[in-house]
Amino acid sequence: MNVRLFALLLPWVLLLSGCGQVPGETVPPAGTASVSPSVAPSAPAPNEEPSYLTATIVDGAETGELLRAGEEAYDVYTIGVQDLPVWLDGVETDYTALRDGMTVELAFNGLIAESFPAQPGVSYSLTVVEEGDGQCALWLQVLEDLWAVDDGLNGGITQVGVDLSEVPGLTEGERSAIAWAFATSHNVSPVTGTLEELWREGYFTPTAEPAEGYEDSLALYWWEDGVHFSIDVDEDAVWNLPSLGPGEEPPELVAFDAQKWRSGLGAYFFGDCVGQRGEDGAWTYTVGAEMIS
Repeated sequence: MNVRLFALLLPWVLLLSGCGQVPGETVPPAGTASVSPSVAPSAPAPNEEPSYLTATIVDGAETGELLRAGEEAYDVYTIGVQDLPVWLDGVETDYTALRDGMTVELAFNGLIAESFPAQPGVSYSLTVVEEGDGQCALWLQVLEDLWAVDDGLNGGITQVGVDLSEVPGLTEGERSAIAWAFATSHNVSPVTGTLEELWREGYFTPTAEPAEGYEDSLALYWWEDGVHFSIDVDEDAVWNLPSLGPGEEPPELVAFDAQKWRSGLGAYFFGDCVGQRGEDGAWTYTVGAEMIS
């Protein structure tokens, strides 16, 4: 995984796409992140064929300020849909029917502001394509909970590292969107990559030289102006579940660990965590053990 630094492109550059096409790859921006404006309701011109953009709602369904993600790392969009008609199961409704994790199709005029996140132009409607599993919301909550504990580790930072490479089932766009949402909620810049990748890229400062005969290691470094977060899912977890009755479905569970790292002597861990999806589709989780370094 390449280490990427995300921020927002200052100028708005409009790209025109053909019918049904998603505009080309966005350029990694620079500047200060912002939330997209709400889109006033509109309708296509009589001879206009709308373009369509399909992506997953990562965050913002409750407010209608959607953060959506597609497949690629920079395939991330923000849009306000409070005034748009929303179609769910063939019935017209509004944004209050949306849930984080849904895959939705946006009908719009084909113009996109080339920023990060990108911002579609005049939009006409939103159609729910799939309910989705909503795990992005779970990982955002885990990151926020880790941020809140031992908050002295967060002091004086301007960057936050996010490593979701060990979380299966996420697209690269969803990983980028989660990192962006988490970082901007704390007014810092996101960086994606593992601890080892950021170490090799020179993000960390040595606190001591290795003893004679010993190799250099991360334990001798700290991140002067940042803190690194990672989540590691255990795909081989074995569950001891009660017997199910006729027609009963097993619960949807995920086992994982999570870590916040500022230095070899400054880190916090959530261990033996278990996430469970409720009947309403929302995820909750428990922490089996908490550790500090």
